[in-house]
Order: sequence, then structure tokens, then C-alpha cells
Amino acid sequence: MARGAAPNGAETEREKSKRVGALRQLAPFMRPYRVLVALAGFALVLTASLSLALPMAVRRVVDNFGTESDALLDKYFGAAVIIAALLALGTGLRYALVTTLGERVVADIRKAVFDRVIAMSPGFFERLMTGEVLSRITTDTTLILSVIGSSISVALRNVLIFLGGLALMLLTSAKLTGLVLLIVPLVIVPILVMGRRLRVLSRENQDWIAASSGNASEALTSVQTVQAFTHEAASRALFGDVTEKSYVVARRRISVRAVMTVLVMFLVFTGVVGVLWIGARDVRLGSMSSGELVQFVIYAVMVAGAVAALSEIWGELQRAAGATERLVELLEAEDAVSDPESPAKLKRPVQGEISFEKVTFSYPSRPQTAALDAVDLVIRPGETVALVGPSGAGKTTIVQLIQRFYDPQAGRVLLDGQDLKTLTRADFRREIALVPQDPVIFAASARDNIRFGHEEATDAEVEAAAKAAAAHEFISALPEGYDSPLGERGVLLSGGQKQRIAIARAILRDAPVLLLDEATSALDAESERAVQAAVDRLSEGRTTIVVAHRLATVKKADRIVVMEDGRVAATGTHDELVAGGGLYARLAKLQFTDGAMD
Repeated sequence: MARGAAPNGAETEREKSKRVGALRQLAPFMRPYRVLVALAGFALVLTASLSLALPMAVRRVVDNFGTESDALLDKYFGAAVIIAALLALGTGLRYALVTTLGERVVADIRKAVFDRVIAMSPGFFERLMTGEVLSRITTDTTLILSVIGSSISVALRNVLIFLGGLALMLLTSAKLTGLVLLIVPLVIVPILVMGRRLRVLSRENQDWIAASSGNASEALTSVQTVQAFTHEAASRALFGDVTEKSYVVARRRISVRAVMTVLVMFLVFTGVVGVLWIGARDVRLGSMSSGELVQFVIYAVMVAGAVAALSEIWGELQRAAGATERLVELLEAEDAVSDPESPAKLKRPVQGEISFEKVTFSYPSRPQTAALDAVDLVIRPGETVALVGPSGAGKTTIVQLIQRFYDPQAGRVLLDGQDLKTLTRADFRREIALVPQDPVIFAASARDNIRFGHEEATDAEVEAAAKAAAAHEFISALPEGYDSPLGERGVLLSGGQKQRIAIARAILRDAPVLLLDEATSALDAESERAVQAAVDRLSEGRTTIVVAHRLATVKKADRIVVMEDGRVAATGTHDELVAGGGLYARLAKLQFTDGAMD
């Protein structure tokens, strides 16, 4: 990845990055927990108030030391212990409340982001790597947890101590307070100037971390391919390069933050020392008491410490602001495919008629290349139609548009005469069963993988579907039978076994529309015969669309649609198309496994 091109156009996004005000976008997630926020706020004010009360007790002890009775001094010290105990309890309560609030809010954010992303159409993931989405859900929410569960609370406490301490300093000595206030502009300037730079670097750092996660996710999910092509060294180098760039940006961010902290702390404490020197002269001249000076110094140290802490927390808030922006981008991302505001209701029972009317479509990542070009196609209820043609002809695209993973740029796709755009996707997808070319197996048991097609199915129904898909025998041979875990992405199964699990899943769904995208491509001859028999039984009374190269599958179709360059080149039965010559006859001769021309 070239350094000049930050991941996913991040440079452009950083230009629009907001300041800490972006954290206001967390408000909707905190609103349901107003009581928790109020209690945390009460504990916060209590601890800050008690902290500000301690110097007053110290002043009384210092001013009256040697002049008051031992009993009175004991009361002063006793009061200080009580204040300290209340302060400790309040601090513990504040910690428990804000940490609970942080965990609750972040859990809600993670769920909201996942709920949003899981419903996004495939076109969304053409623009954003899955690894980056996961990085935002994990790394970015961890930053927000740190801020809500700690930084904001500490920041507010320090703001209260700063304001309260400043007011009490003014009451203690207006002269010394005036001198202290002269230091404030010197402290604020580096915070504002360097804070802007810190915000940009924080966002850039997070972008490179996300790119690193995306790179690692892609390599690890394809680890067998990486190793088969001895690409480990190149994959290591690419991941190392992206990770190193993340580190370089992080180092710059750390340097800026360190310099800002050094400047602020030096200016603050130098000012305090100067003011203390002047106060000591006033005590010698008798214009203020020793207790007042001690009280003033304690407040000055508290205020200085609050400013120093705020300058440090500012960096955390900047990072969290960037993380919030990135998460809000996901929550507010526009999907190219969306449900209508007032959807029509799918007419049931579904007959299964599928119509393409002058459909033209290009994938978002290849807008100049038409995957389908003015396609007209009607598939009658209960009809089995085979789609054949060379790679890139548009066969799988038709299957994807039937599921409305994408919307065509022109034309309409209809189910039983209803435009899919007028229906909710969940409504009509319930009536479709899919067996993809590359079956997806989840890291769950064999039973749960099959039940994925119909969550309410009984164990008996699951096993019946597995038998129909010729999967029962190998599943039963697994160590724990149907309860055996299949591993991540089904690594414990062969390609043919994965496909039979996927077919069992589709059989169990029992939908009126069946989509088979190269469903038998990974099966051996014996398994294919068993599965083909199951598919034949399953296809009865259902609209079935088969994308296949195998002659045995194609010959049994009611109709064959030949695709070429995104268009329908010819339609007919196997015998009609072979007799007519042309593309289908050539494909039958060159590609079909039987090689028969009968």
C-alpha cells in the first residue's frame, strides 16, 4: 500500500475530522442511562468538593498550631480523616458508576454498529475491508470505553477542581491569584495549537491500525492459499510495512503529546514557584498568614495539577473523537440497497415467478463494465432453468440480483409480478434458498450449520435434510456426530462435504425459490448422483435456477439460458441448443464433463 494513499481515502476523511465536539455524538447512546449519569455526576461533584475542602482544614491547623488546645487540634485532624474517608468512598463510587456506564455504552455502540453493518449490501464491502470494520468495532470502541469509563470523568473532576480551586484562591489572596492568571494564556496556547496536530495524527494512527487489521484478516482467512503459493514472505512484508507505518504515525503522535505535556507542566509549575516566592515575602511582611499561604499553595498545586491532567487527557479525548467519527461513519453510512419506507407486502403463497425486465447492471467496483446488458428473462413458477455460459457472462450476477444484493442501474427484477424494490429484503428472502459455489461453514456444530437455514427446525428435520443431501453418513462418522464442531470456515471438512452441508441447509429451508450456484462442482461422482437425486426431488414444484457446467445437471433442466457478455444469447432445451450449434454447442463439447453431444 502506497504511503501517499492512506487507507480508504482516509486523507479526505481526516480533512473533515471534527474536534473533541465529535464526542457529542455519543449522547444518544448515553441518554437511556440518565440515572447512571446523574449518580456518577453526583459522586463527581462530591469528591471534587471534598478535595477542595481539605486545604481549609490544613489552614486552620497551621494558623492555630501552638495556640489551640490539644482537644481542638484533635477535632481538626479528626475532621480531616472524615473528609478523607468520604473522599475515598466517593472516588470508589464514581469509579464504579462511570466504568459501568462506559462498559454499557460501548456494548450498545458495538451492537449498533454490528447491527448496521450486518445488513449492508455486498457493495458496501467492496469499498471497505472487513478487517477495517472489525478494527472499528474493537479498537475504536476500546478508545471510547477508556474515555467514557475514565477520561471524561477525570476531565470533569479536574475542571471542577480547576474552577473551584481558582475561586478559593481568589478568596484566599486576590493578588496572588491575579499573578497566577497571567500564566493561563501561556498554558492554553500550546494546548490549542498542538492539540490540533494531535487530533490529525490520532486519526491517521487509527486509520493505519485499521489497515493493518484488514491486511491481517485477509491473509489469515486465506492462510492455505498463502502457504500453497509460498506467499508467506510477501504477506509478512506487506503486513510489516503497514504496521510499521502505523507505528511511525503513533510515534509522531506520542512525541507531540509528550512535548505538549512538558511545555504545559513546565509553565504551570514555574509559575507556581514564582507565585510561592511572592507569597513567602508577603508572609514575612505580615500581609497574609502562614495558613493562608499554605492554603493558597495547596489550591495552586491542585489547580496546576488539574491543568496538567487536562492537557494530558486532551490527547485521549482527541483520539476518542477520531474513533467516534469513524464509528459514526459506519452508523450513518448510506447503503446502495435499502428497504422502502412504505414497503408492499409479498403476496403469499409465493408462486415463484421471476422476471427480469430490461435489466442493466454494473458492479460498483467496475462501473464501466456491464455485468448484465438489457436482460429480459422470465422464469415460470415451478420451472427449472439452467444458466450456462463462459466465466463473466453474468450467470452469478443474475443469482445475486434475485436476492437483491445489488440493484440494477436500469430495469426491474420481479417476484410474482412484484418489483423487489417495493418489498423488504427480509420479506422475500425468506422464500429463497441458496447453495453458493463457495459454501460458507460457520465455526459451530454440524447440526447448527444445517439449522442455519431454518432456526426452528427439529433435530429430526435436520437429520432428514442431511440424509437428503447425502451428508448423514459422513456427519455420523464425526467424533460427536451432529454435535461435532466443524471448525472456522469448515476447515475440518473436504470441499464436497462443505457443499453437502450447504445443500442440506437449503433443503431444510424448504423455500419456493431455489438458487443453485455450481452446487455440485466439488462433489465426486457418487456423491453427485446422490445429491442430484435430492436436488431433483427438491426442485419438484419449486422455481429452481441452476448455475452449472456439469452436463448431467444442465440436461435435466426444463430450459437452458445461454449467457454471453451479460446478454441472453439463446434459450431452449439441451437438444435444441446442441442442434442449433452456436455457443452452447461449443461449451457442451469443450467444457461439460461428459463431453457428450447427444
